[in-house]
Amino acid sequence: MTVNNVFEFLNGLFPVDTACSFDNVGLLIGDGEKEITKALVSLDCTLDTAKKAVKNGCQLIITHHPVIFSPLKNICAGSVQFELIRNGISVISMHTNLDIADGGVNDCLCNALGLQNIEAVIADDGYVLKIGNLSPVSADCMAEEIKEKLGGCVKYVDGGRLIEKVLVCSGSGGEFISEAVKTGADALITADVKHHLFLEARDSGISLFDAGHFNTEDVVIEPLCKILSEKFTDIKFITDHTTFIKFR
Repeated sequence: MTVNNVFEFLNGLFPVDTACSFDNVGLLIGDGEKEITKALVSLDCTLDTAKKAVKNGCQLIITHHPVIFSPLKNICAGSVQFELIRNGISVISMHTNLDIADGGVNDCLCNALGLQNIEAVIADDGYVLKIGNLSPVSADCMAEEIKEKLGGCVKYVDGGRLIEKVLVCSGSGGEFISEAVKTGADALITADVKHHLFLEARDSGISLFDAGHFNTEDVVIEPLCKILSEKFTDIKFITDHTTFIKFR
């Protein structure tokens, strides 16, 4: 099997042409014709990720966050990109296209949170969110459940009513408060929420939870690895859940 075989399979599930215009997805480093026997699946591609791939004999890394996002002006020794190229490791990155697809990050987040009756919600900007239901719970109890299921820590504001209907956006999605209001959601679970958005949410009667960027997205890694392992039985897939963000 080649890098291109894996990319074509992923592109069929999570088409790269559905990614946001600002994004950079697809085969970003490497040789599509290279044969692979081992691959690593990870949210990020850091130097530690590259070292783990080398140590385990992987020829391919599949990430959520693009290994190249902003334009590069140089590739020097010690950089992630240099080390990957030097060791002949290809990288496929599936970002916003993986967020919004069926079975993608938002669906995996809903599943991790135990939401039921999950449906797609198209935001005003065209981005695809997910919404689901749960048994009525207070904002305080919801925060505890999120922390228990996702790890890390949770910042939140109480919208003043029990939570039954929940809008979900993995990663940065605090700006979707208006979509929560329009859909009749009681809460929005996302990450990277700015201070003024917490105030806006409370005034709108929406409980807003910031569960951390890594924690709301890393939930896709094991399901993605399972999908790949079932498709490519002759490739050994391993996962990496390393984050250097610490909580006290």
